Amino acid sequence: MTGLLVGLLLLAGCATDTDPGGTSPASPSATSSASARGVELSPAVPARPLTGMVVVLDPGHQLGNGHHGGEINDPVDAGGFEKACNTTGTATDAGFPEATFTWEVATRMRSMLRRLGARVVMTRDGNSDEEWGPCVDVRGSIGNPGEGRPVGDVRISIHADGVRGDAATGFHVIRPGGLDGWTDDIEADSAVLADDVRDALVAGGWHPSTYRGVDGVDVRTDLGTLNRSDIPAVMVELGNMRDAGEGAVMATSAGQGRYARALVAGVRAWLTR
Repeated sequence: MTGLLVGLLLLAGCATDTDPGGTSPASPSATSSASARGVELSPAVPARPLTGMVVVLDPGHQLGNGHHGGEINDPVDAGGFEKACNTTGTATDAGFPEATFTWEVATRMRSMLRRLGARVVMTRDGNSDEEWGPCVDVRGSIGNPGEGRPVGDVRISIHADGVRGDAATGFHVIRPGGLDGWTDDIEADSAVLADDVRDALVAGGWHPSTYRGVDGVDVRTDLGTLNRSDIPAVMVELGNMRDAGEGAVMATSAGQGRYARALVAGVRAWLTR
């Protein structure tokens, strides 16, 4: 938890999401002055601690999915069983779409992670009303060894829930359960990743779900995005868009930035273990 708090403080110290997680090194004169006074200086924090690492970000859904019902309803292999290619996602009661929320969080994360030295691979290229998909089998395969793009070290699939219920609030992190031939190679590492992401969200001021999972973590074997992954992966439902309070926060730039900083802190904690 100490590492997560340090990561969050570093990320929170930036004025915008274009300068996340970085710290300005003390000037030579300031350092010399402190040394002359006998002040013990903390070890320098690496400026780019994620250099050489690849993070796959999967912003859930796509704005155009609603205009391509035939395509997104076509079945695909979700891990030994068939499931619809994709869905339209949910929205706040005021009409702010999940697809836009997940895209905004993902692009903020991309900026932060790049500043920390990571290479970022996105599973979709934009947030367009004209585009649809990709299907869950494709999203879950991007970044896998042999897929043709840079091989990922970790995959984070970003979503928000749409549950009707007076007390249905909070986030939950979904990790893949045991599915022979599909998740055996990532289940254990993904469980650790889920805990790190959960801890970072809590440290960032978000509370675990009141309606799903245990202590903010749920286990599922029915999600193609996780089942098709050959790198450690989790899916995050960052809150309930149908709750008026949570939905309002998700629709703001400040709220999207807070979610992004917490998720980056969780990814950083796991990658730098």
